Amino acid sequence: MKRAKAKEQDYSASMPKYKRTVGGELFTIFNAIFMIAFVVITLYPVLNTLAVSFNDGTDALRGGIYLWPRKWSLQNYSTVLQKDNLITGAYISVARTVLGTVFGLAANALLAFIVSRKKFLFKSQLSLFWVITMYVNGGMIPVFLVYKGLGLTNSFWVYVIPGMLSAFNMLVMRTYMLGISDSLEESAQLDGAGYMTIFIKIISPLCKPVYATVALFIAVGQWNSWFDAMLYNRMSDQYTTMQYELMKLLSSVTNQGATAETMQNAVEAAGAVTPTSIRAAATIITMLPIVCLYPFLQRYFVAGLTIGGVKE
Repeated sequence: MKRAKAKEQDYSASMPKYKRTVGGELFTIFNAIFMIAFVVITLYPVLNTLAVSFNDGTDALRGGIYLWPRKWSLQNYSTVLQKDNLITGAYISVARTVLGTVFGLAANALLAFIVSRKKFLFKSQLSLFWVITMYVNGGMIPVFLVYKGLGLTNSFWVYVIPGMLSAFNMLVMRTYMLGISDSLEESAQLDGAGYMTIFIKIISPLCKPVYATVALFIAVGQWNSWFDAMLYNRMSDQYTTMQYELMKLLSSVTNQGATAETMQNAVEAAGAVTPTSIRAAATIITMLPIVCLYPFLQRYFVAGLTIGGVKE
């Protein structure tokens, strides 16, 4: 015990002692104030929207609601959830998000793996071509005519197939794969592994962080998209999406409240529902699944890539 205490004392004595300075204390105080202000500024819009969504619509018109509802009410959510075709739209939104994310992630990952190989010819020229497609497209009408010619209009697959390949997502994955040591691939080839085996068993496990990041990008884009439903499946109620139905509901409530007189009539008819309260409730319903999904993928954003299996 005496030896252990002596060693502990010697170790404590050998540790460098840092003196607190006025500059260091001021930096700590300003840093704490800045971080608190940043958190407040970031969370306030969400908390304010949540408070307005649970507040009575007529009372919300008076203003003065910040972080807590003044007059509690569930009428906003009741009105939104009673919208026709909302359940069908929710099923379609979930299905397009899941299938679009899986197919988009697989297609982009496989293409990124092919382009990142050293033996692949014309990869520089193709990369330039893909970058150009990020800034230039054929336009809305030509794209619509192409989709119609392919039979994608009035179809569920118009949500999935056109978004399977993305130049941005592919380039992000390719850049990440270029950082993986070539020795891993060479060692696997010496053991008789083919490119598909290397991609599935070696490259993909090492690319979990970038896969999670790209998957979240695709999922958020698929979940929030409503314009494609209006453009390609407007006449097909069985393929509508929840976001499109919420957009139609918000538009109808907003049009009813165009003037003060019609606003009062709309409030009385709708049971204390206003465009502001409906917008807040629709926003919370739309963002809730993404907020619930993000914590499960957050650790991949900060996870580093450690490649120590093969030493050069």
